[in-house]
Amino acid sequence: MPTDQEMLEALKEFDTPSITNVLATYPKNPLCMGLYNPWTMNWYTDASLRCWYPELGPIVGYAVTCVYGLPDPNYARLSLADVVDAMAASPQPTIFVFEQRFPPQIANKVGLSGGNMTTAMQTAGCVGAITNGPSRDIDEIRPMGFQYLTSGVCAGHGDMAIHAVNVPVSVAGMDVAPGEIIHMDENGAVKFPARYLADVLDRVTRLRDQEATHMARLRTATNAIEVRDILAGGNYGKR
Repeated sequence: MPTDQEMLEALKEFDTPSITNVLATYPKNPLCMGLYNPWTMNWYTDASLRCWYPELGPIVGYAVTCVYGLPDPNYARLSLADVVDAMAASPQPTIFVFEQRFPPQIANKVGLSGGNMTTAMQTAGCVGAITNGPSRDIDEIRPMGFQYLTSGVCAGHGDMAIHAVNVPVSVAGMDVAPGEIIHMDENGAVKFPARYLADVLDRVTRLRDQEATHMARLRTATNAIEVRDILAGGNYGKR
């Protein structure tokens, strides 16, 4: 039986849409787990985020979560050090999922995570970050091999504060609990409970083989009738 680390590494061989297929996207396929109602549950990110380093390929890790907002004079107990501690205490590697709760008039001007913050997170075993707001220092971070999905970039920010660490968050249409597994690439991100790791890997491997056979048949088709017959026996169409 492979270790969790070996299974996480194996999941990097698959793109994020393939993971969504076995979680919920293909409900009529026997290999689909049906963990979520595909449309009504918030289990993958929407089109509001951009992947800044697609050349890194798929990234997989355990979610460490956080909520950022404006400073609150009645609450100032948490700092980035608490986030780093949570990353160090988590199974490795981690992916930082941080929800930004700023007033609408400044929400697009919060260049929250830059080179210094990324270096601290990477030292604690973090390999990527996802947030519903902008980031900055894109060129500085690029050679670090650390992935980002953000809403955009901007150059600066003002005072900000951490309101909570390792609590449920909602980022770009995806609800994430601490410790869930995140799979992310240039298509976006998807989450699932860590207890399903082995099952997800098994099913996505079998689906890849199934779809490879299906695609090979499509490539040998010589006319539309043959394509229709092949589609009728697959997951993409009916006779």
